[in-house]
Amino acid sequence: MSDTAVTDALAIALAASRDGRRAVLGLAGAPAAGKSTLARRLVAEVDRRTAPGTAGYLPLDGFHLSDAQLDRLGRRDRKGAPDTFDAHGYVALVRRLLEEADHPVYVPDYDRGLHEPVAARHVVEPHTRLVVTEGNYLANDDDPWPRARALFTELWYVDAPDDVRELRLHRRQRAGGLTDAAAREWVERSDRPNGELVKRFRDRCTRVVRADVLDRR
Repeated sequence: MSDTAVTDALAIALAASRDGRRAVLGLAGAPAAGKSTLARRLVAEVDRRTAPGTAGYLPLDGFHLSDAQLDRLGRRDRKGAPDTFDAHGYVALVRRLLEEADHPVYVPDYDRGLHEPVAARHVVEPHTRLVVTEGNYLANDDDPWPRARALFTELWYVDAPDDVRELRLHRRQRAGGLTDAAAREWVERSDRPNGELVKRFRDRCTRVVRADVLDRR
C-alpha cells in the first residue's frame, strides 16, 4: 500500500475534525483483495499521526447472517453472496455513526474461527472523526448499497490480481478447516463468482488503490 492512501485518509480525518463532523471512508473490492488489511492499516496510521481513537473500523463482514439464518434460508452453501448479509442493518449502522456522536457506538465483526458474526467487537468513540468501512459489495447498485454509498465521503476500490486473491482465498478456507479439494471447490463455486460481481461496479468508486501483493507460493 502506498503512503498516498494513508495521507489521503488522514486528510479526510483532519477535514472532518475541522468541520466538527464525522466522515466515513468506504473500501470496496473483490474477496481477499486486501480490504480489511488496508482498513486496519489506515486506522492505525491515522491514530498514530493524530491521537488514539481518531479513526474507527466498521467491517461489512460483521453483518454476515448467522449460520442458523442461512440454514433457514437455504443459503449456507452460498455464504458470502450479497443476499447473505444484513445489508439494511449495515446501512442503518453507517447512518447511526454519522448521526450519533455523543456516545460510543459498538460495531460487530466476523470471527473466522467461529464462522459467525460477533457483536460489539469494535467501538467508535464520540471523538472518532474518521470511520473506515470495508466490504465486498459497497459499490454495488442493488438496494440498499447505493444508500450506503451516499453516506461515504469517498469510496475506494481495493484491487489485487485474481490469482493472488484466489491463493489467499484458498489459504483462508484451508485455515477454516476445509480439505484442499473442498477449499478449491468453494473458491470456484462461491468466491470466484462473488468476485466477478464485485468487479462490475469498480467504476462506482472514486479511486483505485492497489493493495500489497502477497507472495504467490
